[in-house]
Amino acid sequence: MPEPSRPQELPAGLLANPEMIRACRLRNFTRVFTLVKAHAGIYPSMIARRCELTPSRVGEVMAGRRQLQHMDVIERIADGLRIPGHMLGLARRSWETPAPLARERKPSQAVAAESATSAAVPSAEVDTVLALTARTNPNPSTLEALRSSIEDYWRRDDQHGGETLRPAVVGQLRYVVGLLKENRPEPIRHGLYGVAAELARLTGWTHFDARQFSQARAYFKEALHFAKEIDDREFMANVLACMSLQATYEDKPGDALAFVAAAQDEARTAAGTTPRVLSMLSLREAFAHASLGSQSATHEAIDEAHRQFERIQPNDVDPAWVTYFDVPKLIVDTGIAHGRLGEAATAEPLIADALRRENSSNHRGRAFHAFWLARTQLKLGKLDQACRTATEALEPAMSVVSERVAGHLREFHDELAPYRREPVAVVFESRLREALPRQLNGSPRP
Repeated sequence: MPEPSRPQELPAGLLANPEMIRACRLRNFTRVFTLVKAHAGIYPSMIARRCELTPSRVGEVMAGRRQLQHMDVIERIADGLRIPGHMLGLARRSWETPAPLARERKPSQAVAAESATSAAVPSAEVDTVLALTARTNPNPSTLEALRSSIEDYWRRDDQHGGETLRPAVVGQLRYVVGLLKENRPEPIRHGLYGVAAELARLTGWTHFDARQFSQARAYFKEALHFAKEIDDREFMANVLACMSLQATYEDKPGDALAFVAAAQDEARTAAGTTPRVLSMLSLREAFAHASLGSQSATHEAIDEAHRQFERIQPNDVDPAWVTYFDVPKLIVDTGIAHGRLGEAATAEPLIADALRRENSSNHRGRAFHAFWLARTQLKLGKLDQACRTATEALEPAMSVVSERVAGHLREFHDELAPYRREPVAVVFESRLREALPRQLNGSPRP
């Protein structure tokens, strides 16, 4: 039986309500509080008490006269109302972990921790003060700082995954959206929309990497909206390419092909689209065709990707978001396209070559591609090589939080089942359970 002090859980139907999901994603607490009152019977005075807010503040929020933007306040709302962290763009909350899996603390430790937490909680007006200080006049330096932050987010996403980054990215996205609500000079307005589009795409990507597909799709659509406001057709193509890749993971190859075809249409109508962008899009098209099992169309798309890549010139002005698509990425994606088509003999040397060339700091990419190589080697009957490759992949996999990587690890582990008694498989199993014991118990790939 739950403890008396444990906050009342929200009804499952409310948490699954599309209106509630959208309100949480937008951090529209006017709507969140209204829905909580209507569907859970938690009235404003109770909301105030559970979220450590003043009743007057809750009233102003519900009347639409005040916004809540400070991260500490949003976390208190998530904890007080028992809204899962991912719905508000936060990390997983401690109370979401089932009791049997949570580490026990001694009573004295728990009391001390709670006291420290209470002392550290900001006063009720902190978020209002911070909101006032944030009302600055953005200038070109502001835009440059925001873009630098985005570059850093992507770098850290490659190294460690996006789960822990997401709260910061979402907070910055909402900050930029707030700046867009006021009239700005056209160059600043244009730059802010571009930054908002990239932050929304990054947020969608972190959800995609966590296999939270509906949330990812919502943010990708938001990124399309921002990019459309400034008619950035190249970036719209980029977002559509992300949605195409996600559709392949959802086993929706028809959707994947439709998204990438739309992406190519946008890119072709944009002024100055570079060969690197067109090459990347052609390989996403190859992924979609391969998922459909169309060999000739896959090969044609691969050939077009390489043809476009050969057209790249040193003086090309590529958008920042496509610079990752270098020679190793071209090679490994070509190998993966062949692998998706079932052409393991062609895929293996390509993926192996790309792994030798890849940046060692991209832990997620190295783990992801190594598990692809291991599965390809296993399909070719190269059990020893497959287990060796998968064992080498465990180290980068330990450095990153990525459900996509974990999914490929589980798929390799499942495909290893017929060889489970072989000595090399036994050794791999032992090292896997020592390094990543929790990965074997994750949800299967959809």
